[in-house]
Amino acid sequence: MRKKKNTLSDFLRQIYNFQEVKDVKEAFISYPAEEEWHQGKIENVMAEDSEEYSVYEIGDIVFVSNYEYENKTKGSNHLFVIIDKNNMAVPIQNIGMLISSKVEKAKYEANQLLTKSKKNGLKKDSIVKTDVVYKILNSQILFQVGSIDQDTVKLYKDSYNLLRAPLR
Repeated sequence: MRKKKNTLSDFLRQIYNFQEVKDVKEAFISYPAEEEWHQGKIENVMAEDSEEYSVYEIGDIVFVSNYEYENKTKGSNHLFVIIDKNNMAVPIQNIGMLISSKVEKAKYEANQLLTKSKKNGLKKDSIVKTDVVYKILNSQILFQVGSIDQDTVKLYKDSYNLLRAPLR
């Protein structure tokens, strides 16, 4: 039996070549969790039957903590969808897009509507901001909320590529 070789996806090669992956901290500055329906509070998002995971997959919707400040307090919390993974990096890097409950911003080309469902675990209709990708470490993920199918992940990647094409 041959061992599967870890390689970067075409999408990851592209975003790394153009240095377009942002640190997740930047998302919390631009999109404060306090302005979202969950207000950055874990208890507003976590379902009673939520489980802790240490392995996350493409398509998972996760609740991400920002980082630990010097005084040991936690930063803001936000929802992201994992659209790719860099299994070659140590530690493993998840590549994600921010989820926002500001559905009135669905009118912007970069924002894709994501309707709440039992599968995705969202409690409100939301948007996925497809114009920016973020590096998310497993240690920054508090828990998984739900998931989306691979066709929807592809839609988000395609949207990202269309938006970024004029800049390349």
